[in-house]
Amino acid sequence: MSMQAAWMTHRSMTADPSVKQQKLKAGTVKRIFTFAKPYRLSIWIFLFTVVIDAALIVATPLLLRRLIDEGVIPKDGALVTRLAVFVGLLAIADAAMSMLGRYFSSRIGEGLIYDLRSLVFGHVQRQSIAFFTRTQTGALISRINSDVMGAQQAFTATLSGLVSNVVSLVLVGITMMILSWQITIFSLLLLPVFLIPTKWVGRKLQELTRDSFNTNAEMSSTMTERFNVSGAMLVALYGEPNREREYFRSRARKVADIGIKTAMLNRLFFIALTSVAAIATAFAYGIGGHLAISGGVTVGTLLAITALLARLYGPLTALSNVRLDVMTSLVSFERVFEVLDLEPMVKNRENAINLKPSHPKIEFKDVSFSYPRAEEISLASLESAAKPETIQSGEVLRGLSFTAEPGTLTALVGPSGAGKTTISALLPRLYDVTTGAIEIDGHDIRDLTLESLRGAIGVVMQDAHLFHETIAENLRYAKDDATEDEMRLACESAQIWDLIKSLPNGLDTMVGERGHRLSGGEKQRLAIARLLLKSPAVVILDEATAHLDSENEALVQAALQSALKGRTSIVIAHRLSTVRDADQILVLEKGQIVERGKHEELVARGGLYADLYNRQDLTGAAN
Repeated sequence: MSMQAAWMTHRSMTADPSVKQQKLKAGTVKRIFTFAKPYRLSIWIFLFTVVIDAALIVATPLLLRRLIDEGVIPKDGALVTRLAVFVGLLAIADAAMSMLGRYFSSRIGEGLIYDLRSLVFGHVQRQSIAFFTRTQTGALISRINSDVMGAQQAFTATLSGLVSNVVSLVLVGITMMILSWQITIFSLLLLPVFLIPTKWVGRKLQELTRDSFNTNAEMSSTMTERFNVSGAMLVALYGEPNREREYFRSRARKVADIGIKTAMLNRLFFIALTSVAAIATAFAYGIGGHLAISGGVTVGTLLAITALLARLYGPLTALSNVRLDVMTSLVSFERVFEVLDLEPMVKNRENAINLKPSHPKIEFKDVSFSYPRAEEISLASLESAAKPETIQSGEVLRGLSFTAEPGTLTALVGPSGAGKTTISALLPRLYDVTTGAIEIDGHDIRDLTLESLRGAIGVVMQDAHLFHETIAENLRYAKDDATEDEMRLACESAQIWDLIKSLPNGLDTMVGERGHRLSGGEKQRLAIARLLLKSPAVVILDEATAHLDSENEALVQAALQSALKGRTSIVIAHRLSTVRDADQILVLEKGQIVERGKHEELVARGGLYADLYNRQDLTGAAN
């Protein structure tokens, strides 16, 4: 049996048999072929090499037969030489076809992987924030990696294996029947003896493969949680190193034990294949030998049949599992399509227009909002616990109306859960309002292109996110063509340049995962510098100074003076002292505006704002 046939059989044995019971959506196969269209010529050339390679399997034993019967036995040296040279040329041709097939196979496979990954990545990026709040990151990455890899095998390993095995089986079977139908029939009678151990080993390998995937996923999850900065810090402060080590070692030991069992079964599998083939060959020699003695077949025919016999069982075994191979590839495609078919909740309307604001006016008109249900935003298969929710969020905002005049600062205050952060998420359309409308300069934001809307808005969150890149790369995320002078001016305005200048690598300093090499205040000031580099017309600050000490808060507040100057701003504040100078303060409670006005007016009114302010004032005095 050839190594390729053995590998194909082994791949079938380790595949998950449950895919055979899965029902594909209508049109899945037709849709798959649309991805093959750009590679039609490559696929035909690839299949041509597969067919030629399969045909060469039969050619060599037939040449061997002629070499023995017409060359060696009659002692025709010239013919022996010619046939030997021809066999050598066939070997070279086989190698060339193999290389050519491998080239086109990799070109098709890698091309499909590139197309599918690019398509899935781009589609996932267009999903709303709600999608990411529900989706398990590992499951999503698996779609982009594992399922895409499985899908491309439909046009490489599965298709080539199917064509190669069918052609090989037909050619080998016909040739053997022509050479000696007696030996061929007897060889086929031995097939159950060949398949029974193969099926048994296959079931065991499927169980071990499934266990291996699950255990490796658990181990990877453990490492991911423990090896990021936050996880490592938690383990250092609260964890017990010995317990953590034993916890990991128990999983690693389980993986190792599964690996040993798998290795032994793999060896048993290949030994079973070669042993049964060897036993069948021995029987063929015995029967064929007697036929040769009686003149039923020639010696060359006997040798040719035994050579062909080794090429018979591999294709038969692989084809017995062909439905499993095909369904595995098709299911991988369907899982990729499942992601591609998930429509983003927030997307551009037809004929959406570009926003070109200079000093925009923002209006919330009777806005109500409820967070979407799970089935509206994600896929059950992408969630860590795909269980239906029995409790809905209800209305988070109810009948909210206010106007932020151009160049003014509007502060949002109130207790936790009042809906302040939800308002900041609705303005850049991270979510869409349930009822009512949000307008900028008289345009409903749903009629604006997402690119122009979000391009006009700059946001600094409570916990500024930085990528594991250099300071310069994190700044250029706001403006990819920013010059060093532009970055320096933004950093100076954000009160962070002196720190950057003191670093050995300056702007080329790596900030670490999530910016953990910087302090909280430094991250916030760097985020403000990024906002200034973007130069948005609208600024949203979501408790940007909530967790800072007094020194860092003063620096960030100084940086914010530059960020807010001349811009329409919405500021969510926990510390009310930071919004005393706001043009208007909106006090929210349970999703509604219960008070509005300026600081002095609201304090004098003695309502919720005054209560919050007095409590903070008392706390500050006590401290």
